[in-house]
Amino acid sequence: MDPQLPGGCAMQTGKLALEDTVRISEEVVFRELDGEAVLLHLATGIYFGLNDVGTRIWALLGQDGALQSVFEAMKQQYDVAPERLEKDLLELVEQMRSKGLVTEHIATPVS
Repeated sequence: MDPQLPGGCAMQTGKLALEDTVRISEEVVFRELDGEAVLLHLATGIYFGLNDVGTRIWALLGQDGALQSVFEAMKQQYDVAPERLEKDLLELVEQMRSKGLVTEHIATPVS
C-alpha cells in the first residue's frame, strides 16, 4: 500500500524518468502573477512557489503530463544542456509529487 498524505493523497515511490507521465491533482489550485506562480493543495494546505521556468513546466504538465513532451518543449524554448534540463525537470516534478501536487500516471493497457 502506498504511503498517504493528509487528505488521502497517495505518495508515489520510486524515481521518475522522462518516459513517465504525471497527472496534476484535482485538489491543486494554481495562481499566476507576473510570470511566477503559487500552487495550493486544498486538502493538505501545502503551498508551493514556482519561478517563471517552473510556471512554464507546470503549464506544459497540464497539457498531457508526459515528461518527455515537457522536456522536448523546454529544450526548444531554453538554452540549456539536455543533461541539466533533464535533471532539473525530474527534480522539480519529484518535489511536486512528494507534496501530492502531481501523481504518477500509470497507463491502463487497452484490451
